[in-house]
Amino acid sequence: MLGRRELLTLVGAAAAVTLVPGCTSGPGPTPSAPPTPRPASTAVDADRIAALVEAMPKRSVGDLAATRLAPGLTPPTNRWFSGLVFGEQAQPVFPLPLGVALVEGGFEMWLPQVAVSEKAIIGQRTAGMTLTTAGVSSALVTGYDVASVTIELRDAAGAGVLALRLTQGVPGVSVTALQAVSVAAQVPWTGSGVATVGTTSFGVRGGQVSGQDVRLAAGEAAVFFAAPPGVDPATLREHATPVTGTSVTWESGEDTVSTSLSFGTATLHVAMPHHEAAIVDPGESLGSYPSVYGPLTLRYAATLTWTAPRWPVAPALDLSGLSEADRRTIADVAARDLAATRPAPADTYFGGKALYRESQLLSIAGQVGVDATNQRATVTAEIEAWAQPGAADERATRCFVYDEAARGIVGLESSFGSELFNDHHFHYGYFLHAAGTLAVDDPGLAERLAPVFDLLAADIASPQDSGLFPALRGFDVYAGHSWASGVSPFADGNNQESSSEAVNAWAGLMLWARARGDAALEAQATWLHALEAQTALAYWLQPDLSAFPGYTHRIVGLGWGAKRDYATWFSPNPEALLMIQVIPAGPGMTYLAHAPDQIPATVAEAIGAGGFARTYADYCLMYASLADRAGAIAALPQVSGIIDDGLTETYVTAFVLSR
Repeated sequence: MLGRRELLTLVGAAAAVTLVPGCTSGPGPTPSAPPTPRPASTAVDADRIAALVEAMPKRSVGDLAATRLAPGLTPPTNRWFSGLVFGEQAQPVFPLPLGVALVEGGFEMWLPQVAVSEKAIIGQRTAGMTLTTAGVSSALVTGYDVASVTIELRDAAGAGVLALRLTQGVPGVSVTALQAVSVAAQVPWTGSGVATVGTTSFGVRGGQVSGQDVRLAAGEAAVFFAAPPGVDPATLREHATPVTGTSVTWESGEDTVSTSLSFGTATLHVAMPHHEAAIVDPGESLGSYPSVYGPLTLRYAATLTWTAPRWPVAPALDLSGLSEADRRTIADVAARDLAATRPAPADTYFGGKALYRESQLLSIAGQVGVDATNQRATVTAEIEAWAQPGAADERATRCFVYDEAARGIVGLESSFGSELFNDHHFHYGYFLHAAGTLAVDDPGLAERLAPVFDLLAADIASPQDSGLFPALRGFDVYAGHSWASGVSPFADGNNQESSSEAVNAWAGLMLWARARGDAALEAQATWLHALEAQTALAYWLQPDLSAFPGYTHRIVGLGWGAKRDYATWFSPNPEALLMIQVIPAGPGMTYLAHAPDQIPATVAEAIGAGGFARTYADYCLMYASLADRAGAIAALPQVSGIIDDGLTETYVTAFVLSR
């Protein structure tokens, strides 16, 4: 239902199905963010999903090792803070503009120092403020919501000592004493609550300051914060309000979506460049922090509100404007592709891509008058095989199970660490896109696929934490994009490589919602699609890199919490760098045509003088066609026979000719 305000609260529920914004287990800050109404009835509503989960085989495929998570919480995979929860050693996390790490007896906070090389923009760990409390021996994540996480520091007996809240966009750590304590810094505070470590000036608001110590009574809160370069922390002190919970509201209009992230109270927070470009009611700037994503503008307000363009999403390419000659060309290629035999992989990544590929081929064939009746029956049978709820009790591939420990859907033949919840939105986006395309005019097929495919949708996009699935598993509302690593065992934070497959996930969700007649889920998918496309352009495909003159490339391959790399996980070749920001170049990825004047130089960097006759260059050619149709048509013969497994020659030809 476009034009209607939708509300989401993302929480870690202390009880399996209890929805409490910003909750913690045990004593801690009382959330001030108001409870959010449940979303409108949808195919992924918690009650309906519970019945679907009940019908699925139950199996733990991968051990997430959630060693620092309070009992009862839904495991927070694919979050900016996942490294705090999983694995033997807690990893640093990066709630911009800060870096924060757990250390013996407490925590350390710092402002990453930006260092630039030809292929990397790195937020180096600098000398930071270390804050410790006597008796602290362990740490446990006890709650999380849309943009913050609560960590309880405990003593040897398991009693809570301090509750820390880290919040995306907030340059301070909110600390609440769970008993009377003294928090010690490694340097003394001035009378105005200011201390300097290295080149960073820190401030504190709350408690009783005495030398290096800040004494807090039980239940008392303080904020330790870092000031922007050149700004006296004392001038910001009264604005450093403790955050007690975050929530989000969004609204989808005809041309844009609007997102409002609430911090529960007016406090210091920063806007990233994509916020700044479309911010609503920005207010006074209080300074700026450097970061690997560009300057972060500091303000004081209760909410951060920004807009993002909406991009049209269709199930198939629109070939209605083609000439008869072009239609005959596509028809000839489609006849060959339909006659060919292509593998149907059994894992969730390549299996989903294959279904997506075949659904697009069938759609194009239908538009150019090529009979594909037999092939449609084959593809329909294949996708229905994946959609059998109990298939995992009968076979070891082409099936899904529900992992009760991890709280999610996992394919039995996993790939790229999907058993640890890596890349679920990439994988399931292909399945949902294929289903939405094949069932666009076939409600009976949608109904047959729904018992499993609604669970795939819930796995990546549940609108609330139901206890069976987390809310929006990998999507970071503040950052405006998804995170791909399930458990994030990295010192640079979480990461995402394929911005385009992330956008494709929400296009697929939108198409599936349409096939299901689910207006509420379609509206949610529209919002996610708009935000992910906005940041895909801003930070990966068409980034403004003017703040990083030593970085010599036009695109970014990997975005992390603390760095950006001209690299991929699978290839150092320039064409692979561009491909992974374009794949699958689907009909729901119209944002790729943004700023066509930038496209030729980006393609030239990827392809060089060697032409398109190489692996992955089919995607580069399709991207090139968005700015130079004639040149791309002339180059089409170069990619013949070198087509990615997510494409057909039919699709590449139709894409280029329909520009």
